[in-house]
Amino acid sequence: MPQIPRFKEIDYQQTPLGDLILRKRTVLSLENKEIYEIILGNSFLMSSLFTVVEQELSYLGVAAVEKAFPDEKLDIVVGGLGLGYTARAALEHDSVGSLRIVDYLKPVIEWHEKELVPLGKGLNDDPRCSYVLGDFFHLSLNEGYTPEIEQFHAVLLDIDHSPAHLLTQDNAEFYSTEGLGKFAEKIKPGGVFGLWSDDPPEKSFMASLNEVFESCSSHIVPFHNPIQDEDFESTVYVATKAR
Repeated sequence: MPQIPRFKEIDYQQTPLGDLILRKRTVLSLENKEIYEIILGNSFLMSSLFTVVEQELSYLGVAAVEKAFPDEKLDIVVGGLGLGYTARAALEHDSVGSLRIVDYLKPVIEWHEKELVPLGKGLNDDPRCSYVLGDFFHLSLNEGYTPEIEQFHAVLLDIDHSPAHLLTQDNAEFYSTEGLGKFAEKIKPGGVFGLWSDDPPEKSFMASLNEVFESCSSHIVPFHNPIQDEDFESTVYVATKAR
């Protein structure tokens, strides 16, 4: 008979997108392993139990931009803080000179600032890293992420479930060909856009990327869920802007 996990609610906040919960779960069947989870409304956003794809988003994106700018310190934006795994993976690279993490939900940033989540201290202690409270999609299509830098070497996005399954329909414009075109103005010539998706590669979205960027590729990233003892796959898109 399966053992029942134990839960501890760390924080609960009401947001414009729904109720936001940060909780810690002790999984008895995994030798009392403690994991952190984020739930928004009816959506399960993230678990610290499987973070392979979130990290691979940074590894693939930074590797691509390092090839294009081998002698430069890289200015990078991460859209969506989550539990910090995409950001931390980017900061593993000495080539990264600055990292700005944009998140719409103030409590998520505060969890890291107050070090309520495991990766908070590491991000706070890294002088290259800073948080930006704002709507990533609005900033991408309008004024940009910071007045100090107009164009970035790479933008790595992990917010919606996929280009077709959005947290809110307000984000839909970004994924259109026109929206991607506006967004691409925030990326340096030769720079990179990386995107996490929980769905298989989508032909229509790849077509839109190809209209805006010089090249794009999709990478299937497998990961294992030890609670369900099943293997799953997600997708990382990597698109490069023409010089």
